Amino acid sequence: MIAPHLDVAIVGELNLDLVLDGIGEAMPVERELLASAFHVTLGSSAAILAHNLAALGPKVGFVSLVARDDFGAMALDFLAKRGVDLSAMRTSDGATGSGVTVVVNHGAVRHILTYPGTMVELRGDHLDLDYLCSARHFHLSSLFLLKGLQVDLPKLFRAIKRRGLTISLDTNDDPEDRWGGVLEELLPLIDVLLPNERELLRMTKRETLEDALTVISRTVPLTVVKCGAKGAILQLGALRQAVPGLKITPVDAIGAGDSFNAGFLACYVRGLQPELCVAAGNVTGALSTLKRGGIEAFRDQPFLQKALQDLAPAPVLQALRANE
Repeated sequence: MIAPHLDVAIVGELNLDLVLDGIGEAMPVERELLASAFHVTLGSSAAILAHNLAALGPKVGFVSLVARDDFGAMALDFLAKRGVDLSAMRTSDGATGSGVTVVVNHGAVRHILTYPGTMVELRGDHLDLDYLCSARHFHLSSLFLLKGLQVDLPKLFRAIKRRGLTISLDTNDDPEDRWGGVLEELLPLIDVLLPNERELLRMTKRETLEDALTVISRTVPLTVVKCGAKGAILQLGALRQAVPGLKITPVDAIGAGDSFNAGFLACYVRGLQPELCVAAGNVTGALSTLKRGGIEAFRDQPFLQKALQDLAPAPVLQALRANE
């Protein structure tokens, strides 16, 4: 049997983040509001995950629809420099242009303003099933932003399952706050769900996290709920376990959830115990907050290695280092 070409194949959105700091939370209209700092970095949940997972060692392939413009080229350059395989990327010749997210940081909270661009145009016929199935594991991010792809996803997920891959899903937020549509068809087809607390409450239509976990456990084998600084909670069948987070002083929380996914999946694709995978996610999610932007802590390899050495308990460090 030929070994898979990739460890993880990721499909999702692609855009840059334009990040402004130092603007007050109250943003009056018709006023010129001055930021204290600005930087441009790779954005989008799927692309941040692909970049940071590749930085941890696994072989990662990323598939999206990119525009022929400067923003698209910059986004691909971030991924290529991190060693992400982009051979199955598709390019749009339309006039839509690249998506972009403007993040206005207000300390602990932020405004997130997104122009979707080509992410809503990605369709099932843009995806090469053989390429995706050359991986051990398939991941989809940002379900509700991929409007052109949604109708094709149940068929795609079933085809991937028949080829023996495991599947994870991080829906991210639903801008329309409906939490329906194709999601109900996809949940029985996945192996791992990776929401934050609010997302799980909304998709299950429950008021408490305990009730939401009970409901989702009837459909999804493993759910991992990201709870920020508190850590994460895993639900594996009837087993529910809280895995505490790390005590750090964050600089910027952009991409922390995607970085959690990176640490989790780096261990999950190696067949490690779920508790260890979650602990690894807590470490990589935390260290991502030590630099501004979703990928900056993972672009600097010496910083990444030192942060892992300083933050990770011995079993987690051993598990993550085994990917190198």
